[in-house]
Amino acid sequence: MSSITEVAEAAPPPAVKAHEATATPATVLQGQPQQAKLPQTDPCTIVIFGASGDLARRKLIPALYNLACEGCTGNRFHVLGIGRTHLSDEDFRAQMRDAAATAKDTRDFNEESWARFAPRLTYMIGDPNDDGLLHELAAHLDHMREESDISPNTLFYLSTPPSVAPNIIQGLGAASLTEEKEGYRRIIIEKPFGSDLNSARQLNEVVARVFDEHQVYRIDHYLGKETVQNILVFRFGNSLFEPVWNRNYIDYVEITAAETLGIGGRAGYYEEAGALRDMVANHLLQLLCLTAMEPPVAFDADSVREEKVQVLRAIRPMSAEELRTRTVHGQYAAGKVGSEDAVAYKQEKGVRPGSATETYVALEFRIENWRWAGVPFYVRTGKRLARSVTEVAVHFKRTPQALFARTPDAQIEPNVIVLRIQPDEGISLGIDAKLPGTEMQTGTVRMDFSYSKGFGVRSPAAYETLLLDAMQGDATLFTRRDEVEAEWKLITPIEEAWARSESAPPLATYASGSSGPAEADQMLARNGHNWRPLG
Repeated sequence: MSSITEVAEAAPPPAVKAHEATATPATVLQGQPQQAKLPQTDPCTIVIFGASGDLARRKLIPALYNLACEGCTGNRFHVLGIGRTHLSDEDFRAQMRDAAATAKDTRDFNEESWARFAPRLTYMIGDPNDDGLLHELAAHLDHMREESDISPNTLFYLSTPPSVAPNIIQGLGAASLTEEKEGYRRIIIEKPFGSDLNSARQLNEVVARVFDEHQVYRIDHYLGKETVQNILVFRFGNSLFEPVWNRNYIDYVEITAAETLGIGGRAGYYEEAGALRDMVANHLLQLLCLTAMEPPVAFDADSVREEKVQVLRAIRPMSAEELRTRTVHGQYAAGKVGSEDAVAYKQEKGVRPGSATETYVALEFRIENWRWAGVPFYVRTGKRLARSVTEVAVHFKRTPQALFARTPDAQIEPNVIVLRIQPDEGISLGIDAKLPGTEMQTGTVRMDFSYSKGFGVRSPAAYETLLLDAMQGDATLFTRRDEVEAEWKLITPIEEAWARSESAPPLATYASGSSGPAEADQMLARNGHNWRPLG
């Protein structure tokens, strides 16, 4: 990798016409795809609360290192970490160096580039619950700007437990750190945005008293993934698919986020959240919105987010009977994932005895609008499943006649478009074709597109994309206040119903390494549908 300075001063490559980019294979160096070209943004000072924590080590610092090495951040860029752990600047840099060197998202780590990046990292010891911390921070930033040529633009990042977020936000306001007298002031807030509708509203009220909405960036890292963003381009940029993306042609949609991993060391968090809050209330509802939304008038933050909110508002709340037939919650039992034995959730360290926390969720949503009336959207997520995959599968209706079937009962498989988010981001399309030979026999063939192979470039990691967007002031891939509350309006009644045993489906169990509970298969079978296999 080139050094930070060398990349920043390098001349941009000549423009490439769109038809040339699609018709000509991209250059690949030594069999490895090149990194996609990223734009340079105005430099800023990023203040990371919780900088000694896991998220900063695994995602934030590696992403910022990558951006700096690509020349995106400018020479006045600086990162100030704040944490309870007692560290000197050098201790902090050493820890972050080890984190960046081993993180899976770091590209081509080398000591020369790190030596150029490390001086941009400094550390401040502080407890977010300390009322005086933010006034100390204001004085510290003023001193840094007097002593060093760092940018007046400031981006605050809350990489902290949700419980301390209100204290930090209120403290920023009390210390006048949100005023945009010189440079911008923005805040990135990590999920979860509350734990139910009431807490989400309360958090939004705290934020609104201190920040204007244009300063607020509620981050969901799924929206930074390349295929998630490409859903809109695929839908609205191709006349082959745009006219058929509706109830007239689509039979059903399934959205899957499956993991082979268990909860690891996150029992404390997971016991409070569960799969519904952890995954459906943000990630998977966002995928649903992008798959179902109407075309925005422009690809900008307000236009895109307005259409997503309209989708959420069009989802009809479930009746008590629908909650029993259209929701499934389950918990993994012991089993084998691949070749490894896996213990049951109740045997995981830190889990409460007799816990009823769900590790699997399957839901059937109905969007009651003109485009989607009658089309079920199935959502499932779970831990300790047979395979790790996140995808959106759009199942089209069968042709009206089995014209090429060999027997009266035979049917040709319907077309399915699969948008793969991970692993191996890409898109596949299943179509029917005649098998070679003299007889009329058909089979399904798959046309497959992979981002890394198709364009010959590596996509930036999700946190790189989102951090760069926040620095540029582009909130398109971030969640708006009313969007958060609309999500919780759907999720909170389900949580409350599951808490009332008399109105909830029983908690199912499934073996680790399986495709999930049988009840989830039965939910689709009632409508004549099936999940795509995980095994």
